Amino acid sequence: MAKEKFRFNPATLSYDRVTTTFREKIIRTGKMFAASIVISVVYYAVYSRIYDTPKERVLINQLEDIKFNYQKLSQNLDHIDDVLSDIQKRDDNIYRTVLETDPIPASVRQAGFGGVNRYESLEGYLNSDLMIAVTKHTDKIYRQLYVQTKSYDELIPKALSKEQMALSRPAILPVSTKKFRNISAFGMRRNPVLGVYMMHTGMDFSADIGTNIYATGDGTIVKTEYNGGGYGKMVIIDHGFGVQTRYAHMSSFAVLEGNEVKRGDIIGAVGNTGRSAGPHLHYEVLKNGVQVNPITYFYNDLSPDQYVQMHEESQKNDILEIW
Repeated sequence: MAKEKFRFNPATLSYDRVTTTFREKIIRTGKMFAASIVISVVYYAVYSRIYDTPKERVLINQLEDIKFNYQKLSQNLDHIDDVLSDIQKRDDNIYRTVLETDPIPASVRQAGFGGVNRYESLEGYLNSDLMIAVTKHTDKIYRQLYVQTKSYDELIPKALSKEQMALSRPAILPVSTKKFRNISAFGMRRNPVLGVYMMHTGMDFSADIGTNIYATGDGTIVKTEYNGGGYGKMVIIDHGFGVQTRYAHMSSFAVLEGNEVKRGDIIGAVGNTGRSAGPHLHYEVLKNGVQVNPITYFYNDLSPDQYVQMHEESQKNDILEIW
């Protein structure tokens, strides 16, 4: 039973019973309810500033997980970058060197993606910088992997033909070591006719007329002719892969244009035709149309000591140039 309430009446100097109407009860209850709502809102606002709500804690944890995963991914990408860099170095310095292919320029390997801002959709988030950095790194690796794949596509056919390349590459002396008396080297040599030093574009092997001349690698005879420019009777063999050999001052031919020859096949005989100071073979190796030093192509016939001896002997003799 509710306690009764009394109010002092100064007019009558007595206490009157307090009666509350239903409407007053409703108003009072409403005020109390409104006050409780205000207090609750204030409490929630203060609490939420100090403490995270369960939902916020879940979202924060999820955000931390995402950040951790991005950081882990970034570390993995750094490791992949190191591995890819090693593959690129081996590709340029080993595979392409062995297969005689130019290395891929750094500007091609490091090229990025063009166009407008590719990462605009990642902006505006709490971890946008991290997300954009990881995405850029991923794009960079993707691009480099694409270039590396294209590199292997280019090298695989060359690797498959490496056996043929090895057979075709000039690798022996064009005249037997028992048949030639002395040699004259590639480089600046004295012209025996003009008496001045000029570029000598091959090596000369002094030997008797009729001494056999051998193909130094597999290939196709592309020219047998008398050259009026000083070479005299001359044979050119195309070995493929951008390499040709020229044999000059010959006395006779043992092959015809279009013939296929193997390394060691006889292609003709030593002579004294053309602009020659005596019986000998002038031998040239051409790489992509440019004469290179033939002495570096004698690795099948010469030991290291014999190579050094031949090099020294070739530097002593200023004879038998083709001019």
